[in-house]
Amino acid sequence: MADRLKGKTVLVLGAGCVGEGWGNGNAAAVAFAREGADVVCADVNEEAAARTAELVRKEGRQALHLRADVSVAADMERVVAVTTEKFGRVDVLHNNAGVSDRAGAVDSTEENWDRVYAVNAKGAFLACKAVIPQMQRQGGGSIVHISSIASLGWTGHALLSYQSSKAALNQLTRMVAVQHAAENIRCNCILPGLIDSPRIYSTILPVFGGDVEKMRASRSKAVPMKRMGDVWDIANAALFFASDESKYVTGVVMAVDGGITCSLPH
Repeated sequence: MADRLKGKTVLVLGAGCVGEGWGNGNAAAVAFAREGADVVCADVNEEAAARTAELVRKEGRQALHLRADVSVAADMERVVAVTTEKFGRVDVLHNNAGVSDRAGAVDSTEENWDRVYAVNAKGAFLACKAVIPQMQRQGGGSIVHISSIASLGWTGHALLSYQSSKAALNQLTRMVAVQHAAENIRCNCILPGLIDSPRIYSTILPVFGGDVEKMRASRSKAVPMKRMGDVWDIANAALFFASDESKYVTGVVMAVDGGITCSLPH
């Protein structure tokens, strides 16, 4: 199906990629563009945001890039204002921004805990706070958050601030969805599973001593489908939530994980 987002404007937070190739942010931006959307690419790394914007333009759509820190209210207000000034509306907010810290309750520092929560939980709150008034004025919109299966249970790594902040994001999604449902503002959340993306090469690969094949084999073995997903699996789910195909879907926290959460202890 083509043109699922024709005439729509999408604001992507965390639109850059942490390394070379395709990450969740730039893949989502390009997927939106391929379905007809104009895209505003925001990231704390302005160069990364600019690269993603250029990818959108190569798909034949308009794009802007902005430097923005999701943990700063003024930045969120600014990106919404700039998006609205340029395109007249914000049809979709896609919140991909996120950070992690490899630590548990004892070895985590207060500084790192606050940083992770500032981006993963407070950042989502500030983004919603900035964009919802515009969506109210225009008669609706769709908010898509990127969480993680780590928000549901133990996945083999101590990432306490990440795991708990993403769990907070899940509940934020549900509460925003219910509060604003009558205003035609939908809010849904995607929980990526074990995805082969550039991020794992900086966060997970060191655990395997730098052995890429060992890491891939171990992660694939843990999935019922016996393979990792890719960033396009996440982008396609985001497309569904962004498009009118999901016009009666809100408050959903959906795993895209090859079935792995079905095998987690409950």
